Amino acid sequence: MSRAGRPHVRATLVALAVLASGCDGCKERRAEEEVPLAIADEPAPEDTPVVPRRVGVKVPMPPGWSAQVAQDGSFQFGPPGHPVLRVDLRPGQASALPSPESLVQSLEESFRGFERSLDQEEGGTDFTLVRVTLAPKLSDGGMGAEYPALFGARRVQDDLFLCATFPGVTADEVRQAGEACRGIEFQQPR
Repeated sequence: MSRAGRPHVRATLVALAVLASGCDGCKERRAEEEVPLAIADEPAPEDTPVVPRRVGVKVPMPPGWSAQVAQDGSFQFGPPGHPVLRVDLRPGQASALPSPESLVQSLEESFRGFERSLDQEEGGTDFTLVRVTLAPKLSDGGMGAEYPALFGARRVQDDLFLCATFPGVTADEVRQAGEACRGIEFQQPR
């Protein structure tokens, strides 16, 4: 891996660790993807097997984006071959929705090795979104290339969805990822 690529990988790993620690209206036509998610029903008597019911997660996405479930169980959204947004589900952790201010503070602490600029912070009763521009500080005292990023969380019923963009995305993709994160909801069982 090249020296220039390492700060981006480190930034993604740090960002996801920060989010995991607790921390509508698009005018464009958006596609909605239903991603199957198995949720176990209430415990049954010992002689009756528990059968998980399928519940979909509905995510509004720009045209051309699709969803994949990664090997680690996270959801990845973006154009084919170019993941833009990672979403992790935290079942039962809706009360851990961070405020925009606490998420910004966590990002500042986690990205000490980066030059940061806060582009936007937004929050509501069921979501928090923070857009930043990051540039790694290099060992020679210089700065690496700047790139935009989004970190956020969305509360849906009792669950929390953590959102983060991947390095190498454009500012427009960060904006689209924010709208997708803000619009996450459960698809009602049929």
